[in-house]
Amino acid sequence: MEVLQTITGSASWYGGKFHGRTTANGERYNMHEMTAAHRTLPFGTKVRVINERNGKAVVVRINDRGPFVGKRVIDLSRGAAQAVGMIDQGVARVKLEVL
Repeated sequence: MEVLQTITGSASWYGGKFHGRTTANGERYNMHEMTAAHRTLPFGTKVRVINERNGKAVVVRINDRGPFVGKRVIDLSRGAAQAVGMIDQGVARVKLEVL
């Protein structure tokens, strides 16, 4: 897949208390799926998220808006955060590749 844009910054994740709630695009949030929230990317956009500390990567689909804390660039589902090994830290430095 061609990389259309690269963004670097901090990622956070969200889980439990949002599980089952409606996301900004109208679907139910499932914290186990590979999804994410971004402030401006169109819903349905695929993004490869690479944890800069350990090199682990996951492809997520944008289905929500956020994050709204600080200057974070993306908010991952719990499943996606687990895939890139950032559950314990809560926040990680990442590189986003918009696909």
